[in-house]
Amino acid sequence: MDDDRPLVLLFLGSSGIGKTELAKQIAKYLHRKNPEKGFIRIDMSEYQDKYEAARFIGAPPGYIGYDEGGQLTKGLTSCPNAVVLFDEIEKAHTDILTLMLQLFDEGRLTDGHGRTVKCMNAVFIMTSNLAANEINCYIQKARLEAAVKLLETIDDRKVITHVTVSKEFKETVIQRILKAHFKRDEFLGRISEMVYFYPFSTSELRQLVVHELELWQKRSKKKHRIFLSWEPNVVDLLIEGYYVHYGARSIKHEVDKRVVNMLALDHEQGRIGPHCKVTVTSNYGKVDVSAACASIELQIDDGNTY
Repeated sequence: MDDDRPLVLLFLGSSGIGKTELAKQIAKYLHRKNPEKGFIRIDMSEYQDKYEAARFIGAPPGYIGYDEGGQLTKGLTSCPNAVVLFDEIEKAHTDILTLMLQLFDEGRLTDGHGRTVKCMNAVFIMTSNLAANEINCYIQKARLEAAVKLLETIDDRKVITHVTVSKEFKETVIQRILKAHFKRDEFLGRISEMVYFYPFSTSELRQLVVHELELWQKRSKKKHRIFLSWEPNVVDLLIEGYYVHYGARSIKHEVDKRVVNMLALDHEQGRIGPHCKVTVTSNYGKVDVSAACASIELQIDDGNTY
């Protein structure tokens, strides 16, 4: 890290893959005593127009909102070493990007009052969905090739299947897409590091499904005294709802749609209540030409046995 410049990161990957969450966790780690003050999140979709620059750094004297200060400069004045998240940076107006040049290069910014805000020790994180499709396709292909190599291995030695984005792919694909969008090398040149977020692997998807089910397991026990469990094959069935462009959100939606909604309906209609044991099971039907027909069912114990 350059002591003369703040740390500037660009998180690249599809929506729902954890870019924003990682920025929050970095802020919590660096600002344990006051994570809320140490984390500034700015949705760049709100800064798509040229006139929004005044709201970014504060309106100049004589303009409406002069006394309010800017969203960015106000937060950095309060915490100069904050973790600043610029969410969906590709949506920002070019005038906003111009303001960031000085911010990223010298660690300072002049607000609408003419005061200089120094933030050399701040961490700036930008997220973007640019090149998300290209990254997903590249990683999925690399994983498939790694899996084939693993199957072809005949000895007992451990084969490493972890895949990474190659330098050639970064230069010929990622950089080309970023330059075509931002149209300015000086902006991209101020980025300290680009971090690539890969689509979830099967093992990671299982962890996401189990995590989501465990959340509802705790909620149902705490709020309704209903004891929820599930069969292992239910996890595999719920994984099928994963949509790479929506990331973890698609898993949450699938659990809500196929499990939680059934629980809510049965609870509303009085089929389950306090002390019930509910087991989520999967029922696979006949295999046809298109796909295996599968459904999720609830097995209910009304609690009279104990």
